[in-house]
Amino acid sequence: MVAAVGAGTVAYIRGDMETVESADIEAVYKAVLRAMDKLELAIVQKSKDAMSAKVTARDAQDKKITVKLAATTEGMTKVSIRVGAFGSETKSRLIYDQMKKEL
Repeated sequence: MVAAVGAGTVAYIRGDMETVESADIEAVYKAVLRAMDKLELAIVQKSKDAMSAKVTARDAQDKKITVKLAATTEGMTKVSIRVGAFGSETKSRLIYDQMKKEL
């Protein structure tokens, strides 16, 4: 099953929270980093180029959090958030909501 996700629409699919933001990858990447900082999540790895980015962090329970970004069309960025091996919709939503505040 493939769900089409449009700008502003959030879908939770097989442990991943996915959405498309109407902001360029640079702005979304910086917002993710600020959100991680505000939520006191320890960033363990980050990488970015003009087309994609990935931020890996750990929470207080040492759960792995992965945020993947992909530039789609001009000024649009696909965002995928996964918490732990099986996903956590609640924690993914908290990270997403904080990222939105930072945009």
